Amino acid sequence: MTGVQTSASLVRRTANDIGIQLQVTVLIPAYNEEQAIIRVLEEVSAVMESTNYRYEVLVVDDASTDATAQLAEEFSVTCWESPVRVIRRPFNAGAGAARKTGIRAARGEFVVMLDADGSYAASSIPELLKYIPDYDQVNGARIGEAGTYPWLRGPAKWAIRKLACYLTGKQIPDLNTGLKVVKRDVVNRFLWVIPDGFSCVTTMTLAFLSNGYAVKYVEVPYRSRIGISKFHPIKDTASYISTVLRMVMYFQPLKVFFPLAFMSMVAGLAKGVWSFRVTGSLQESDVIILVGSFLTAMLGLLAEIIVAHHRR
Repeated sequence: MTGVQTSASLVRRTANDIGIQLQVTVLIPAYNEEQAIIRVLEEVSAVMESTNYRYEVLVVDDASTDATAQLAEEFSVTCWESPVRVIRRPFNAGAGAARKTGIRAARGEFVVMLDADGSYAASSIPELLKYIPDYDQVNGARIGEAGTYPWLRGPAKWAIRKLACYLTGKQIPDLNTGLKVVKRDVVNRFLWVIPDGFSCVTTMTLAFLSNGYAVKYVEVPYRSRIGISKFHPIKDTASYISTVLRMVMYFQPLKVFFPLAFMSMVAGLAKGVWSFRVTGSLQESDVIILVGSFLTAMLGLLAEIIVAHHRR
């Protein structure tokens, strides 16, 4: 990047300084990404400068132990073409915590989230922004699996995505993409439910879908990350599964409780018929299963009432 201020760049920085409403905040959560952060910032700045959006670039450093934050701060000083801010979190809490910090600090009406590892091309951002504000959330659906442990991540992601599609009743091409655009006022309503870890982007998608917000998917290229992956195959896969179930419990509990109640009732009736044919009477275990299925259904209805009341 050059150090020459163009008139358009100066207007953007001046607007940012005096508090004029920005249209877009490009949020880049980062943790130990010193190998990639400068390349990502250069790509983002070049792409956003080619648009007409009033924007800012916001780097949230999640207490990195390397030079990530320092490099981002140096870039913000030397790069006059693009308004870059850097926020340093005092302790490491995870990608979700960094995103929540950035969303709260964002000045743009729309927040673009982009991973700091270079796996997503910044050139995809304008394509996603085309669908805003018609949609409340626009996601980049990755083409291919370029991450680590593809033999594990591919099947696991497919199974979890299919479960999420069933529970939400929507087609979800990419459940945990790290490239997305959201309306800031909408995502602020769900910050309370977003976890601090890797499953944060999954939670955002499910929260929007479960509450009737318009979500769009756009195919985007996906590259191998720069540096070492922080993905934990067992812990993070288990976290994805629990996130899907937890989110539907928060927003659509009948999708979980009614199938369980129905399967329990069928099992109880089948066992009752078998017991009656063998012993001539129902057994205590048959009654317990049937009562359990009834209580499960009632618990689901109660959870649904609580969710409906919370939406008001």
